[in-house]
This record gives sequence, structure tokens and C-alpha cells, in this order.
Amino acid sequence: MKTFVRTMLAAVLVTSGLTIAPAARALPDGLAPTPPMGFNNWNTTGCDINEQMIRDMADLFVSKGLKDVGYEYVNVDDCWAAAERDPVTGRYLPHPVKFPSGIKALADYVHGKGLKFGIYTSAGVRTCAKTMPGSLGFEDIDAQTFADWGVDYLKYDNCNNQGVPAIERYTKMRDALKKTGRPIVYSLCEWGENKPWEWGAEVGHLWRTTGDINDTWAKTVDLFKRNAPLAQYAGPGHWNDPDMLEVGNGGMTTTEYRSHFGLWAMMAAPLLIGSDLREISPEHLDILRNKEVIDLDQDKLGKQADIVSGGEGRWVLRKPLANGDVAVALFNEGEAHQRISTSAAELGLPPRPGYALRDVWQHKDFQTAGRISALVPPHATVIYRIEVGAHDWARYEPLVSTGLEIAAHAPGVPGTITPAGQPFEVTVSATNHARVPVAGVRAELRAPDGWPVEQLAKPGKWLVGTEEAATARWRVVPPAGAEGSTAELTGTVGYRTFGHGTGGSTSPATVTVPPAPPTGAGALSDVGWVLARNGYGPPEKDMSNGSVPAGDGKPLTINGVTYAKGIGAHAVSEVVFFLDGRCSALTTDVGVDDEREPAQQRGSASFEIWADGRVAAASGVRTWQDPATTLSADLTGARFLRLVVTDGGDGNAYDRGDWAGPRLTCQ
Repeated sequence: MKTFVRTMLAAVLVTSGLTIAPAARALPDGLAPTPPMGFNNWNTTGCDINEQMIRDMADLFVSKGLKDVGYEYVNVDDCWAAAERDPVTGRYLPHPVKFPSGIKALADYVHGKGLKFGIYTSAGVRTCAKTMPGSLGFEDIDAQTFADWGVDYLKYDNCNNQGVPAIERYTKMRDALKKTGRPIVYSLCEWGENKPWEWGAEVGHLWRTTGDINDTWAKTVDLFKRNAPLAQYAGPGHWNDPDMLEVGNGGMTTTEYRSHFGLWAMMAAPLLIGSDLREISPEHLDILRNKEVIDLDQDKLGKQADIVSGGEGRWVLRKPLANGDVAVALFNEGEAHQRISTSAAELGLPPRPGYALRDVWQHKDFQTAGRISALVPPHATVIYRIEVGAHDWARYEPLVSTGLEIAAHAPGVPGTITPAGQPFEVTVSATNHARVPVAGVRAELRAPDGWPVEQLAKPGKWLVGTEEAATARWRVVPPAGAEGSTAELTGTVGYRTFGHGTGGSTSPATVTVPPAPPTGAGALSDVGWVLARNGYGPPEKDMSNGSVPAGDGKPLTINGVTYAKGIGAHAVSEVVFFLDGRCSALTTDVGVDDEREPAQQRGSASFEIWADGRVAAASGVRTWQDPATTLSADLTGARFLRLVVTDGGDGNAYDRGDWAGPRLTCQ
């Protein structure tokens, strides 16, 4: 019967243009039965590395309790070697200034702490930083050198590969490592270019499914979206790798870092710390040490979470665990609070009167009658571990989803963008998902001084039963004079439980009051935007995107033509402007910026101009070879303008997309 069902499913998928992937087979060496955990210096230092930092990281693994929760690999990335090999033996030489004691001594130091040591090179003639030789053509020598030094982990990059097929290059190093007889975890840093998830399990223990991460929210979400659909390829000894962690490097909020860490754990991704543990803040270190989240990543069943749903920025992920429990993540990709829900039935759980579940961030147990739901703040992720076999669920506190919601002003624009003088509605609610009732719901809303607030409805219900809600509503008006500012609204809700005291929450929301739209015709880059998300650092005004730091771009240039005005972006990107129905047209050239290394002849993107909920103009896919093309959009009546850059469908490497010479016409 199973064979018949699989055959029929295959027929359906083939008809749809899809295929069923063969079951991935791990290497038969027993290494990496759970995703590797450890440290890699690249995200925080790049080439600015030395042996003392690596020794410090090993020390801190022990003193900060990281070793105790499972971190074991201390890895050094690019730039550790001298510029040239030993002229006699052909072996690597450690950089004489950065690693004067040698790599063997460093590995011995790490091993002396009860940890493991990892190293880096590339499957090319030079590494990505070009400061040291790569291993192409030297696989046997380098593998034996690493084994002699006591290396336990090899990150094998993809730069300067001379066009040699990826499978050939990576397989040759696999065979060389095997010949040494030393157990070395093998990480294929192939960037997902040749779908390594389809062949990597028989070559290495983990493989990159994406391009490089950077310390921005947009990039983190982009990598999550690329890696999450590949769950079928992961398992013990063979893992999808969406790149190393950025937690603690300072480019994201604590909420965003929790989501980053939690989503990587749900995806059974390697957890390689990418921040300097000598400087990390206590709250960010606590994220990395959250044992309950780590336990999900390190679960012996080795299942990457499946996507249950993911529409409109509301994601539900399901991860089965070895003891029969199920972890569920409710992830809010968006810019405003959203209610995200699933149910025991949707998660495939057996029917029961109630279930026990544990919030792995709050370290607190709850009961539910079957609905798993939360009002999730922007960029946050709520993760529950559902104890499927627990029969004492009734003794736990009721699961009640509470929080604040703001109605949106326009499609695709979060409700937290609220024009001055235009009223909007705020709700503060409590929804009871437990088998037992809660009572005495009370709700309050605090707004800044001078903001008119009118309560439209009180919670109403005194006793709130299973899947009932008590909701209070307010009408709020940003006052004249608040244009171009931000303000904070705070919703507070409380209730009483039977036998568990009181419960509730406080939900802040930052509201942006956009500046008034311009008059006449002028350069769009002279207009202040109200929301921006970008794949590589911030979008830039009147320069190309550059890199992660702000203001580091070059002149906007598309296929040799330079523009004085415009917006430099990088896929995936969205920039939002407030028009208030007063503007009629936008005209702009678009194309892939010339900013790239001369050897990197790649990059593609597509450009879309949105007027509220409709696409007013679109470019289709533009590549690095194409000249600029002109888009003209009718914006009549639109309250908001959204400029969207996508990656052209092939991943977002070198996809710097320019809005060049944009002219906005308003009344």
C-alpha cells in the first residue's frame, strides 16, 4: 500500500513539474549524528584573526558554560596560513605573525579543554580572501597535514575553483580525508550553487544551502526561506547548513537574534557561534546558552522542521522529536503584531482532551485544549514543545494568547505606519485556548501625551471559556505635528486563573508617523522613506548598496552608465514611501549595479513598483549584462509606494539593484 501511495504521489508531483527526492544517505562513518555546535571567527573578525583569540574562545567555552550545553568545535576560518606553501614539502605553513606557535600547538590547546578544533580552506587555487593557497590539486597533502595537526572539522569553501565541477572537487577532498584515517567532520561550503542537498550526503556531513549570512534581519529571513523547504534532505550525519550564527554581533535586536537562533534550531542547522565571546552582551550570551532551544536542534531523531504554513509572513514549523514530543514554532516575519495559530490536528497529534506544552523561551508550562496560538510581536518567534504523552496536562496554567494588534492602512504596509490626522484602530485581547476558563479580563492602552484616544469597546466577558476571546478596542489619532516621528503604544492585558494566580502581558508597539509627501516633481531619493528592508546592509541614497555598513557604496552605475541620484538596494529589498494619495507618477531606470569584483560576472534581479496593493510597473529579470531599463508607474490615488527588488530567482549573490534617477511627481 505504501508503495502504491508513493507511486501515485510521484505521478502527481511529476505532473506538477516537481519530483520526489531520493532518501539521503549519510556517510557511514558515524560522524555528526547531530548538527555540529561550536564557534567560527569569520562573522566577527574576518581575516583579523590570531591564535590568542582562538585560545580565548576555547577558554570561554568552558568558563561561560557553552561546553556544558553542547558547543564543542572551536574553528578558525580564512587567513590562518602563510601566503605560499612550503617550497619543499608543498604543505601549508601557518601565518608566522598570526599563528607563531603553529596550528598543531593550537589544536592541542583546544583539545586540552576537552573541545575539538576546526580549520578552513577552499576547493580552489586560492581561498576566498585570496591571502592563502586553496587545496585544489593538493587535496591529499592538505588532508594529511590537517590530520597530523589534529584537526577535527574542515570547512571547505568554493572560491577560485577554476571551473572544476563542484562534485568532483568536493569528492576528491572527501576521499583524501578518508585516507588519513582521522575522523574529521566535513563541511561543504558550496553556497547551494549546485544543489548540494541532492548529492552532499554521500560526500560530506553538512553543506551550505545558501550564500553567506550577514548581520541583518533581511538576510537572516532570506536564508531561512531558502533552507526551510529542504527538510527532506537532512538527518543524522547529513545536515542542511544556512550558514553560521550572527547572534551577538550587534546588527539585529534581541528579538531578532532569538528568532535567528530558534529558527536555526528548528531547522536542525549547525549552531556555530559567529560573535566574539569576549565582548558579547549577557542577554545575547543567554540566547546561545538556552538549553531548551539547543535540545531541539540536537534531538537524536535528527528531523529538520517541516513547514506547516507560511502565508503573509505568518510561519508555522513542526519538528518531531525522538521521545514522541513535537516542537512547533510560530514565526512572525512582519512588521506588526500578528496572530499565528495551528492546532493539534494540523500538527498530526493524536486526539486528546488536552495537551501540555512548554514555552522554551519563558521556560514555563501551559495547557491547551488543542489550539496552539500566540499574538506574536514583529520579528519574534514563539516556540512550544508539546508533550504528546503527558496525561497531567490539567495541572498546568491555561495557554492564553494576549497582545496588541493595529489595523493596517494599506495592503502590504504594516499598521504601525500611521499617518498624522488619520484615525486607526487598536485592539488588546485575551483568547483562552485551555480546557479550563479564565476570569476577570482587563485591558488598557497607553498612548503618548497629546494623542487622542477613544475607547470603543471593553473586554465584556467576565468568564472566558475554551477558544473564547475578550477584546477591548480603541480609536487612536496621531496628532498634527507628529509627522516624521515615532511613538510607542503599550497594550496591557490581565486575567485571573483558577489555581494558578494571575496572568497577562504587556505589548509595546512602535508607531511610525510618516513625513508629509513632497509637492511638485523631484528626485525620489530626496524623499524620506518610512520602512526599508534590504538583503545586504541598508539601502543607500544616491550611491550603490555597498556592503553591510551604512554609507559605503560607490556611484550608482548600470552597465557603465552612472547616475547622480537614486537608491542603491540589494535583493531581497523593500523600500516604502508615504504618498497620501497626492502623487501621480514615478519614472525610474532600474538595473543590476556594476559594483562587483571584475571576475564576478553574475548578478540578477527583478524590480517592482507597488501602488498600495497593486503592481504598477515591473521589469522582469535583469542581469549584470543588461543595460538599464525604464519603468513608469501610475500612482494615482495610492497612499503608499513600495519599491521591491527580488533576486531574479537564482539566489541573491551580487544582486545589487539600483533605482537610478527616480523622479516622483506629486501635487
